[in-house]
Amino acid sequence: MSPESSRTPSPALIVPYVWIGDFVRVHSVVRLLRAQDPERPVDIVASTLCRPLADYMPGVRRAIVADLPRRRLGLALQHDLARRLREARYGQALIMSRKWKAALAPVLAGIPSRTGFAGEVRFGLLNDVRFGERRLERMIDQMSALALPKGTKPPAEWPLPELRVPENEIGQWRAQRGLATSAPAVALAPGAVGKGKAWPPGHYAALARALVKDGIAVWVLGGPGESAIAREIADAAGPSVHDLTGPDLRNGIVALAAADLAVTNDSGLMHVSAAIGTPTVAIFGPTSPWHWKPLNPVAAILEPPGDEKARERARQIGNKAVRHRRTADVAIETVLLAVRRLI
Repeated sequence: MSPESSRTPSPALIVPYVWIGDFVRVHSVVRLLRAQDPERPVDIVASTLCRPLADYMPGVRRAIVADLPRRRLGLALQHDLARRLREARYGQALIMSRKWKAALAPVLAGIPSRTGFAGEVRFGLLNDVRFGERRLERMIDQMSALALPKGTKPPAEWPLPELRVPENEIGQWRAQRGLATSAPAVALAPGAVGKGKAWPPGHYAALARALVKDGIAVWVLGGPGESAIAREIADAAGPSVHDLTGPDLRNGIVALAAADLAVTNDSGLMHVSAAIGTPTVAIFGPTSPWHWKPLNPVAAILEPPGDEKARERARQIGNKAVRHRRTADVAIETVLLAVRRLI
């Protein structure tokens, strides 16, 4: 064997979107790259928030933490990221976002192959420019297409994102929080980013009250912004409700791995739960499930009743067809029935 053939391939870098659900989706891209070359290291740029997800993604060598600003260039931070990328000697960067500034650090780092959609006139920043992004209906289709050689026909199905949480970590997590109990646990994730996507807190509180009567423990998950909702749910349903909200996403990841079932909005934690393999009841309102549900199987997708024509049109035109819908119109009894059937 020649030295060239035994040499480790140049690492690949993925520059993903910054939202939790999109970060989970990008594991399909990791799996595609690893399938093409199992020896090729794959790294991923991550915000501080999303950083813990990379620890549970098989095939990811490491995460490079960079908290780049969203509404300004942040040139000093771009240069710092580029310096760290340069040291890793990446052979290719796959840039998921179509924003101009998303490609800047890979250019400054001198990464020789920079793959992405043309986006905001990024000729020169990208040298493996792809077109036809808008013909790909879902974000998962757009992201995964970048992992294939140009002109390659996509597979019938993309590889599923996967998050693996070790059993010993789950056990330690339970013990530290006094949750080592034989009672079944349902995790509620009441947060959501985007107008109208959250099922009302009062609905979650009523659901929790009914579950507690069934002898089920209720864990409320989310960031600091969901702490007030967690208190409302606990006040309504009593001491069997555990407020597990906080700033560390790792806590939410392990909680979802430990739970018997999760009830979520169309949110990042919905994607986390599905990628772990926890049975997930997902509540949708003004967004199209076909476009935005997890690629992984979901135990139940619940939508407001009626309006079948809007659901059919959503497949063609996306959220525009269903943006008038209210998550509040998904009945508490409907969600409770789904949970009881699955638990």
